[in-house]
Amino acid sequence: MPETKTEWVKMKPVELEKVILDLHKEGHTPAKIGLILRDKHGIPKAKILGKRITAILRENKVTYTTDKHVFEKKIDSLHKHISKHKHDYTAHRSLTKKLWTIKKLD
Repeated sequence: MPETKTEWVKMKPVELEKVILDLHKEGHTPAKIGLILRDKHGIPKAKILGKRITAILRENKVTYTTDKHVFEKKIDSLHKHISKHKHDYTAHRSLTKKLWTIKKLD
């Protein structure tokens, strides 16, 4: 169900795309870009103006880190830590929780 543009949003889709690409160049993730658009530009969802943030980034052939990439990196570091410190049960628990989360993201 596509959302319709509301009257109080002053930004045009082309301007929104430029703002999203500029924010990405500053190093923000798509989730953070959404928060900045909401807080500073008064746009509750980028989808109101047509496309999702990730779709705009994909169309412009920009690579971005997803939550899955972040969790995979944390899992790798936890595996290395656990191989050195076998009795760190807190790290084992943390690894298990990260594996649950990454399974939900799939």
